[in-house]
Amino acid sequence: MTDLEFLDHAEALLKVVEATCDRINDSTDADIDNQRVGGMITLSFPNRSQIIVNLQKPLQEVWLASRSGGYHYRFVSTHWADTKTGHDFFEQLTSDACAQSGQSLLFQA
Repeated sequence: MTDLEFLDHAEALLKVVEATCDRINDSTDADIDNQRVGGMITLSFPNRSQIIVNLQKPLQEVWLASRSGGYHYRFVSTHWADTKTGHDFFEQLTSDACAQSGQSLLFQA
């Protein structure tokens, strides 16, 4: 994958995360504060926990850090897959956001 292709896929992922936070805040009382600075989004929850999604451009990876751990994702065919397990980025983000918010939330591509 070229650097430009990586950036296109990564930017699309970040936009989905931001839009989903807005949708969740409009339809629930989860109150997720999402702040983006460059290639990094910080999701902050009312209990002061955070999830950080960060682009690692030189590695062509997206990293996710949460209470459950740190994960590295690469774009494979049609989705972002964990480099160790192959699990989908949005499945992990959903799981972590549910655990950290105490609510049933859904993030999807």
